[in-house]
Amino acid sequence: MTDRNVIDTCGWLEVATSGVLEQTFLPFLARLDQVVVPTVVIFECFRWGCRERSEDWAMELAGLLEQAKVVPLSAALALQAATLAAIHGLAMADAIIYATAQSVQADLITCDAHFSGLPGVMYLPKLPAG
Repeated sequence: MTDRNVIDTCGWLEVATSGVLEQTFLPFLARLDQVVVPTVVIFECFRWGCRERSEDWAMELAGLLEQAKVVPLSAALALQAATLAAIHGLAMADAIIYATAQSVQADLITCDAHFSGLPGVMYLPKLPAG
């Protein structure tokens, strides 16, 4: 484990919506100076918030994400993400998130099964209801 973390979109939404894994993700967000946020995570959280809650709610969440270290998508990062997508069969956004974590030597913390088993990933599965 490193001292820096990338929290995937699902983790931010677990915390923002008081989801079942909120308490699991909160310790990773305790020090926002150690949290890295790929710009695509801001996009995904904002899009979800506007669709499922309201634009005001989504703006508040985006403001929280911007308190961490935001890493924009550069050409080099896009190329790295494309390579990782091909190697690991990741979708575009997931590949960008994973490439961002690798580029800053951060652990990726997620409950998204697409990342399960990848190096540098802490996968926190949701338990089935019931």
